[in-house]
Amino acid sequence: MPGRHINDHQWKLYLMSRRQHSPTVAAAKAGFSTATAYRLETTPTPSMSDTSSTRGRRRPDPLADIFDTEIVPLLKAAPGLRSIALFDELRRRHPDLPRSVRRTLERRVRAWRAVHGAEQEVIFRQVHQPGLMGLSDFTDPADLRVTIAGVLLEQLLYHFRLPYSGFEHATVVLGGESFVALAEGLQNALWTLGGAPHQHRTDSLSAAFRNLDALAKNDLTQRYDALCAHYRMEPTRNNRGIAHENGSIESAHGHLKRSLEDALLLRGSRNFDDLDAWRCFIAERLSHHNAACADRIDAERAALRPLPRDRTVDYERVTVRVTSSSGFRLRRVFYTVPSRLIGHTLCVHLYHDRLELFIGGQALMTLPRGRAGDNGKHGHVIDYRHVIQTLRRKPMALPNLVYRDALFPHPAYRRAYETLLEHCGPSVASRRTVALLSLAHERSCETALAHELTRLLDAGELPDPDVLLQRMTPRLATLPEIVVPLSSLANYNSLIEGMELDAHALAGGVA
Repeated sequence: MPGRHINDHQWKLYLMSRRQHSPTVAAAKAGFSTATAYRLETTPTPSMSDTSSTRGRRRPDPLADIFDTEIVPLLKAAPGLRSIALFDELRRRHPDLPRSVRRTLERRVRAWRAVHGAEQEVIFRQVHQPGLMGLSDFTDPADLRVTIAGVLLEQLLYHFRLPYSGFEHATVVLGGESFVALAEGLQNALWTLGGAPHQHRTDSLSAAFRNLDALAKNDLTQRYDALCAHYRMEPTRNNRGIAHENGSIESAHGHLKRSLEDALLLRGSRNFDDLDAWRCFIAERLSHHNAACADRIDAERAALRPLPRDRTVDYERVTVRVTSSSGFRLRRVFYTVPSRLIGHTLCVHLYHDRLELFIGGQALMTLPRGRAGDNGKHGHVIDYRHVIQTLRRKPMALPNLVYRDALFPHPAYRRAYETLLEHCGPSVASRRTVALLSLAHERSCETALAHELTRLLDAGELPDPDVLLQRMTPRLATLPEIVVPLSSLANYNSLIEGMELDAHALAGGVA
């Protein structure tokens, strides 16, 4: 092999095999190439150890004139310079340098850095103790391209792992790395596991740490500190910017996403009917993984701290006031509520995917959480049923309504409005569209009406609310006439007399 010398043992083995085999077979038995065998046939030596001369280069060194004079100064001036960038620079300086020299340059640079290069970061492998540490982090599964009802899902995955046993748990997060997402995901993992580790480690999550001053000793947020204290866990983190210190979960991110990718390929579809179906899919994959580690997980459970009686707060409490627009603004998102709540102050429990509304201590409703646009525009979470009664009295408010596009519960309604606006003008389009929304609300036929609107628009017809009202109104079925003949009262008298005679006969037989 190139760069390796034949030792005495190989030479003796070759000579013994050569007595019965060809040079090719004998060389294979001795562990060197056929070319070396034929070279030894022409210039045999009694012992390879006695060979004082070494084989020189077979071709001129293409880097002999420039390596020490040009390449080494560049490597010393810019230690992080990549070999490909160095090769491009040499090609610019020496256009006659062939492209085939690139691999030679890379090997030469690697060998030079091994002798003269800077010291590198050393990773110290750790021995994990059962029950000592749990790891948390967020990862972006955008490459999975999962869709919900045909719409691409923008999500993160909160990932929890025990490095000793390999137990894993994941929670789908809608939105960014927030404290409520961390609190909900961590508590879901701990209650699924049935215990809490002694330490909880994260990287420099903004959900848990302020990261304002590297010298600050107490940079834990109060909520995260209270969360760890509730489960008697010591909060720790790795050094900022040093991801490999949290490597026991960083590497697990890739394994988790590759496992989900394989499962999606076997499933044959990346589309799910709703978010719960996608959550169940992830839970099923992780249950298979945890089942393979069941023995180690059971052994580690014995070293975990017992869980408290109840979960702690995994939401953010916010107070809002309902304005005259029948809604409130929270985190640059406008939410509508029933108009009867105008002027009231509501308590909002803010989760990463929903809002739970309370008035006093009474629960009112749950709203999906909205997100503001990346361009700085405010978001809208609109339920047309909250404002439809007032909108019926003021239909001309629709054309310039701030949240008009978010008002329509289905793309078919927006398409119907745009078609009516094009053919009939703003007045007629607004009145008919409001009538269609009112019909969908009163008859509880939102989806069926959307399908009917799509059929009419595809056929080139304009939707008429009066006609659609007749179609969406359930028809009363014709009730059959049932005649029940009544028996004469005399028949009941004879029946009673017969029962009395049977009773006397039975009594006499017993006596």
